[in-house]
Amino acid sequence: MVRPPRIFAASPSRHGTVGPRNLITDVPGLQVGYADAPSNCTGVSVILPRAPAAAAVDIRGGGPATRETDTLTLGNMVHTVDAIVLSGGSVYGLASGDGAAAWLGARGRGFAFRPSPTTPPAPIVPTAALYDLATGGDKNWGANPPYQALGMTAIARASDSFPLGTHGAGYGATAGALKGGIGSASYMTHDGITVGAIVACNSLGSVVVPGERRFWAGEFEIGDEFGGLGPAKSATSPEDWGLAKLNPQPRTNTTLACIATDITLTNDELKRVAILAQDGMARAIRPVHAPFDGDVVFALSTAQQNPTPAPGSLERNILVTRIGALAADVLARAIARGVYLATCPPGMTAQPWSQL
Repeated sequence: MVRPPRIFAASPSRHGTVGPRNLITDVPGLQVGYADAPSNCTGVSVILPRAPAAAAVDIRGGGPATRETDTLTLGNMVHTVDAIVLSGGSVYGLASGDGAAAWLGARGRGFAFRPSPTTPPAPIVPTAALYDLATGGDKNWGANPPYQALGMTAIARASDSFPLGTHGAGYGATAGALKGGIGSASYMTHDGITVGAIVACNSLGSVVVPGERRFWAGEFEIGDEFGGLGPAKSATSPEDWGLAKLNPQPRTNTTLACIATDITLTNDELKRVAILAQDGMARAIRPVHAPFDGDVVFALSTAQQNPTPAPGSLERNILVTRIGALAADVLARAIARGVYLATCPPGMTAQPWSQL
């Protein structure tokens, strides 16, 4: 028998570390912008690669609200994105992609068959929205929802740093019975791979263990990034959902996430990373991927490093598995961080984790 390569994981003496910001922007070549609309109790977050980036998407929820995710289907012509948008506002929030696309097009960024000064490019901006229409704020906007303007504002302020909790797409979110929010986390391996996640948690399921303040993701916490309370201390009944929402309705709950890495990967490989990353939701939210959820995970590569293993080789598939496994852990941490740091803005009645 042939001995497999010894690259499944780091040895106990060669662990990695959290990135310097513990944000998805620790992945080189990536920025994030956000826009809050306090009067409407909603917001938008934009993930902006500095150059077109290979991407994929995996959708597990029963009621997603998305646009341009079909462009990421294998076999289609366009294989890169110019930005990814996460938004509040349900179907109205999909217009935030219009704002981001307009900003990019005005700067000459986007897909073009034959670049011309008289023909604008077509920016590729996959967008996913969560439902925050019933969580407070003025939603009586008639024919003028605020999301196109919010999308343009968010992308224009993209930078290496951004706040967590009640900001951006997580502004009006609720995580089960608790206030949800925008979360992010990162990890840098011992051999120089960076994986990051950003997530807007607006789930049906609960992120905390029944009867405790501890997060389901507690065993994946690094340091005290969401309280340092550790994993659950007591056994949980399979039928006990704890602080899940009591009266869910179709399409009213969604967790939106984007995973990023600096390793060059193909669209097919990124699809597998997105699938593996969905495990992070299952580690942090209970239950998840219900008919009432619209859960979406994007995955992208900023292609700052070229891996040695050839595509299709055993070593390359192990590398993809390794990145996907890291992405799942990072996403679980990001979900807990978003709820841990969320506060309840004026007009909302959800209970923040800090008041448990």
